[in-house]
Amino acid sequence: MAPQRNAGAGAEAELPEYAGHYRLESCLGSGGMGVVHLARSTSGMKLAVKVVHAEFAKDLEFRGRFRQEVAAARRVSGAFTAPVVDADPEAGRPWMATLFIPGPTLAQEVKRNGPLAPAQLRRLMAGLAEALRDIHRVGVVHRDLKPSNVLLAEDGPKVIDFGISRPADSELRTETGKLIGTPPFMAPEQFRRPREVGPAADVFALGSVMVHAATGRGPFDSDSPYVVAYQVVHDEPELTGVPEELVPLVRRCLAKEPEDRPSPDALMRELRSVAASYDTQAFIPQQRVAEQPVEEGAEPGGPGGAPEAEEKPARRIGRRGALAAGAAGLVLAGALASVSLAGGGSPAPEVTSPRTTAAAFSGWEAEPVGREGVPQCSYGKGTLLCARDGLVFALDAADGRVRWRHPLEGAAADGPPAGPPAVADGLVLAGLGQGRGLTALDIASGDVVRDAELPVHGGLREVDGMVLLTAADGTVSGVDAASGDVKWSHRVAGQDVPYFVSFAGDPLAYAASVSGDGGSTRVTAVDPHSGDVRWDARLDGGLEPLGTVDGAVVLLSVDAATQEARAVVRYDPRTRKSVRVPLRVPLQQAEGSVRGDVVHLMATGGSLVAVDLAAREELWRLETGVVRGSRPAADGRHVYVTAPDGRLLGVDARRGRLLGETPPRLGTRSDRVPAALPEPVVVGDRVYGSAPDGTVFAVSGRAPAGW
Repeated sequence: MAPQRNAGAGAEAELPEYAGHYRLESCLGSGGMGVVHLARSTSGMKLAVKVVHAEFAKDLEFRGRFRQEVAAARRVSGAFTAPVVDADPEAGRPWMATLFIPGPTLAQEVKRNGPLAPAQLRRLMAGLAEALRDIHRVGVVHRDLKPSNVLLAEDGPKVIDFGISRPADSELRTETGKLIGTPPFMAPEQFRRPREVGPAADVFALGSVMVHAATGRGPFDSDSPYVVAYQVVHDEPELTGVPEELVPLVRRCLAKEPEDRPSPDALMRELRSVAASYDTQAFIPQQRVAEQPVEEGAEPGGPGGAPEAEEKPARRIGRRGALAAGAAGLVLAGALASVSLAGGGSPAPEVTSPRTTAAAFSGWEAEPVGREGVPQCSYGKGTLLCARDGLVFALDAADGRVRWRHPLEGAAADGPPAGPPAVADGLVLAGLGQGRGLTALDIASGDVVRDAELPVHGGLREVDGMVLLTAADGTVSGVDAASGDVKWSHRVAGQDVPYFVSFAGDPLAYAASVSGDGGSTRVTAVDPHSGDVRWDARLDGGLEPLGTVDGAVVLLSVDAATQEARAVVRYDPRTRKSVRVPLRVPLQQAEGSVRGDVVHLMATGGSLVAVDLAAREELWRLETGVVRGSRPAADGRHVYVTAPDGRLLGVDARRGRLLGETPPRLGTRSDRVPAALPEPVVVGDRVYGSAPDGTVFAVSGRAPAGW
């Protein structure tokens, strides 16, 4: 795709094509610090990517501010903000990617449609109070809350842009005499003593935002920012037009002294009493109506129509706060064997605890690389194989001892791995990225068995001992993993440029391509040894393959416009019939896995959902409290998910209850966000995880409550 051109003020004349791994599609807006782009990840996830202006990228002080923005945004990512997905403050043009949230800003909404109705205002104030509560709880002060930094999403307002926010423990402080903020929405103390600005300044800004939402103007209004500054410090606010029931609350928010303003928690309590006299539904987003499971024909417009949908409220299982709080602070003293590795070429270090047997496995922790960054791991023949920053290494799965390490010449030394190493026929296959070589290592020794130059490709997948390579023109080549020989090379019928997925225990590779309007998906199953198409079907809706069970393929139905997952679909190629199991409430940016007849889905925002394909119903839904999670892994008794801070969560697979979690392993660089979260590796009753601080660890899957 050619770079998009932008004639907007302050934006570069020509936009970059990529930020990290994310393709930039169009410009969403431009501000003083940078340009915000609509972008997509490789999997199609919609993102909002902020790329700083080229002129500021050379300014060391500005880079410090941007690192601080990333750190602050990451700390507050949650239900009331745009979750951070990835960032690179050290890039030539620093950038940060957050989840794209459809909806206008409050400023756009008021400009287009005028002031909000009273019920909308109450809901807005409640949502902003909740957002500030969560922001302040992690020690961050936003300092620039204004209508253009409030997104009106379907499920409530979201606070964005932490460009001048400050964590309480930040070393970066406002310079004496320098005012930072937007005058109509700044608190008096931001003008009088900017170095002492605290959470109460955000409450003042909330009051100003509410006046704007109710009237289209601010409580202090002038064309001159200097006059506005004087009014903020000395004059009473103009509240004409604010609904009568909200005036006392807004006036208290706009108190001149910080100690006279209510806290976000106090605001929410008072808003509940206000709501009791009015329409309480103003605070509750409209529930989506659940579809009922229906059998469908394989082709669009086939026989079998959906019956009328029946209203069914979502059943949410709350997270056990006491357990989570206790588990987050666990120190596994004595339970974990501490492993570290000195410089390259040094012998494997001694392990501080004795080798454990399978019957008495208590866990271990290793630092095999000696620097921060998330390793991506897989398992084979009693060995954990991991990739990290141009390095492949092997750990003994029983005790975490380093067996061998192998640097990949030509691989990026500071970039994330494309994925865990593949294991086939006793070989470890490590790719060097798009269109580059493939190294085959002996799984026992780490010795190089073969270095092969591969056909130019943009996608690589190992399936049943074969490596499938997809070129930009759609040509697919099948390479024998054992010999390195190209066994076949041709186009796959029905797929323009197929990127394959595969699933454990299934010898086929699958490609899915969604039509331009999102109305249908063509799914093709290919024999990796010959390249022959085993079956091909066009199914209704936008679908993503999740796994297979008993010869059927399981797919996730995703709305093309919103990227919301709305149902799980099971398609049987033998009968050419599909069964659709609707989700009670749609999920945003969900990833899933299949174990038997149960599908587990992890969504951005923290929802973990289990769907029973045999019973055709949603079994349970757990709000985990994490901003996003990895693809779930399950062993029949438990479901495991990796959190962005390195925690491993263990959930009861039958009841959907959080049983335990390991301690966070975030590392020292809180402004670095993992580009991809590693899926837990489950082998028997052991679970292996990795974390942003560079550690790889193992725990017993028998009792997550003891983690």
